[in-house]
This record gives sequence, structure tokens and C-alpha cells, in this order.
Amino acid sequence: MSYVDEIYNYVVEKNPAQPEFHQAVKEVLESLRVVIEANEEEYRKDALLERLVTPERQILFRVPWVDDKGQVHVNNGFRIQFNSAIGPYKGGLRFHPSVNLGIIKFLGFEQIFKNSLTSLPIGGGKGGSDFDPKGKSDREVMAFCQSFMTELYRHIGADTDVPAGDIGVGGREIGYMYGQYKRIRDTYEGVLTGKGLTYGGSLARTQATGYGLLYLTEELLKCNGSDIKGKTVVVSGAGNVAIYAIEKAQQLGAKVVTCSDSTGWIYDPEGIDVALLKEVKEVKRARLTEYASARPSAEYHEGKGVWSVKCDVALPCATQNELLLDDAKQLVANGVQAVCEGANMPTSIEATQYLQDNKVLFVCGKASNAGGVATSALEMSQNSERLSWTFEEVDAKLKQIMVNIYHNIDDAARKYGMEGNYVAGANIAGFLKVAEAMKAQGIV
Repeated sequence: MSYVDEIYNYVVEKNPAQPEFHQAVKEVLESLRVVIEANEEEYRKDALLERLVTPERQILFRVPWVDDKGQVHVNNGFRIQFNSAIGPYKGGLRFHPSVNLGIIKFLGFEQIFKNSLTSLPIGGGKGGSDFDPKGKSDREVMAFCQSFMTELYRHIGADTDVPAGDIGVGGREIGYMYGQYKRIRDTYEGVLTGKGLTYGGSLARTQATGYGLLYLTEELLKCNGSDIKGKTVVVSGAGNVAIYAIEKAQQLGAKVVTCSDSTGWIYDPEGIDVALLKEVKEVKRARLTEYASARPSAEYHEGKGVWSVKCDVALPCATQNELLLDDAKQLVANGVQAVCEGANMPTSIEATQYLQDNKVLFVCGKASNAGGVATSALEMSQNSERLSWTFEEVDAKLKQIMVNIYHNIDDAARKYGMEGNYVAGANIAGFLKVAEAMKAQGIV
């Protein structure tokens, strides 16, 4: 049995009932097979892959908090510090009822390679809780965040582990957690990113993941003889990534005609009204039915259906495994040219394979959505220097990072005889840097 197959079986055996983690490891190892087989003896002797797929540290804890009626609740808290070979752990915190150990491990594993691709000195980590901020008052969210940080603070630091936001964790939640960290540690340091602009946050951080997705998509199309201008784009999601992906796509001359949330989706043939979408989602925290009510050109549909809309470019920006094989078939039948992931692992392995087999330009999230963590690292730099860069400075650095990521993954795919396979290119480019650092640092 090959080393790759051994390690996949090892992961399944050691991590039962964690299908998302198994999926992430399988996807990475399969595309690394050519590199691993060329170095199998060395990697096996050093157990390099066993160390790569095993987190350096797994922190699990309870989070008790009191609601507005005086009722006590208990949630589960997680922080997976996966790999620090190239820098302090870096990765978001997700607050969502679906959060469990397997999901946090899949996200942390993906983060290793994503962070490596940015070329910035940050390792891979991820965390969160099965707490749901939806429908909670500000006071309840504050109570939860303070309790969560009362445990997490002892495991993080500006040069150790720097969490950020993710699904369910925006500026409000980061603010409450940062205040509690500062209160407990009595120190003012850049321990969280995604902070408010008045206390160490970076301009362009809010927009970074969505903008970065479009900068890479624009470069991908340009280098394949096309142009984003004039393209019809479908986007899933209506959170931070989706909103700013829609905004940047329309700034670049594309027309975005869809968005979605957990209950339904919008088709707006005149193009999504970004200002209205921000009002509904960021200010009112309401459902997309309110968008449809305020926009005569918009159609609201219950359930799922974004991928049925005819488009040139598809950008899945909601959550993992939202674009399945039947969706991929529908996109191909409708003539899609490119699919770039704005969320983490939103496309199933079968759907990814189908898109690639049908010559669709496909870029996985660890490359195409790396703009968020890249700008988080830029926020860390500003905090360390006690400086604040302009929006234009940060945006220019972000664009250059995303353009570089595209060319790095393209070069890696070509070097290993897989031209156009940007999934393999991303995994190979990300892996080689981490593997070299791990070898240089000995058996740790």
C-alpha cells in the first residue's frame, strides 16, 4: 500500500465520525501523491505525513453563559492548533450550531496550506463553538464571548496563536472577545484580527476575502484568454464574503444575479443591489425575503437553487459541501467557464472532479479565499509596528498577494505535469513550503 493510502486510512481510523476532516485530508493527499511518491522513503522515515495530519494541540472546553431570562446554557468550545512550522497559528473562530471537532479539524488542516500560499509567516489553526449568535441579544452575545475568551485566553497570544472571525463571528463578537482578553491579560496586543478600526483593526479587512476572491478570479480569466468584465456571475451566501465578492465583481464590470442564505435565495436579473443587501444583512440581520420585498426586479425562492441559474462564473461563498455533483452538472450544462471558491471546501470531491473533467477553470478555497487571512496577517504587521495603513495600501498589497497566489499554483501544477489543475497546484505549492520548514526544525 502506498504511503498516501496508508495515511488516509490512518486518519479515518484515528479520527472516527469526522467526515469533513476525512474529506479534506483525502483531497489534499490525492493531489500531493506525485510529490509524496517522489520522496516517499524520506517522508516515511520522518513520519512527515503522520505529523502533518495530526494537530500539534487540540483544546476542547465548556462555555457556560447566562441568557437574558437568567437561564444558564452550556456550549462546547474548540481551538485546534494544527501546524506552526512557518509561523504562529492563524485561523478564524466559527460560531454556528453545526460546529464540532471534525469540522474544526478540517478547517484547521485546510488553513495550513492556505496560510502557506499567502507567502506570509503564519501557521494553521481554527476554532469556534456550537453557539448560535442568531436571535441572541447583544448582551447575550457579549456574555457568551466573555465566557469563551475566559478559557481561550490562556492558549493564544500575538506570537503564539492569533484567531480571527469566521461564520457567526464578526466585528461585534471580535470586540467583545478582545475586551475580555485585554481585561484578563492586562496587555494590549494584536491577539485577534478583524478588530474595529478604533482599536487596532485594519482598513480593507472587512472586504478582504470577497475582494481577494475576485482579484484571483480576474487574474485566472485574464491568463486563460478571457475577462471578467461583462460576465454573468452567480454567488451563494449573503454573509461577509458573499457581499464583498458581489461588490468587487460589479466594480470590475461583471453582473452578479444571485445570493442566498440558509432559508432561500434571490435571483435579480438586473444585478444584486449591494447597498440594499448590506442594509438587510449587516444592519437589520434579516432574511433575504426583505431584499425581495424592497426590490421589484428580485425573485425570492425557498431552499437551494443558485447553481441552476445560467452564468459564466460561479462563486460558492456560503459553507462546506454546498455545491454537489448534480449542481456541477447543471453549471456545466449552462456553459459555466470558471468556479472559484469563496467558502472553505464548498464543492464536494465528486463535483470538483466533474468540473475539472469538463474543462471548467476551478480554483479551490485554500487559494481563492486566502485574501481574508492574508489581510489578517497584514493587520498583525500593522499592530506590531504600531501603524495604520491606508485602505489603498492594504488593498494594493491584497491584490498583489492574490495575483501571486494564482501564478504560484499555476506554476506548481505545470511543474508536476498537471497544467490547469489548480487544486493540485494549490496543495503542492502550500505543502512544499510547510514540509521544508518541518524538516528543517527536526522531529517536533
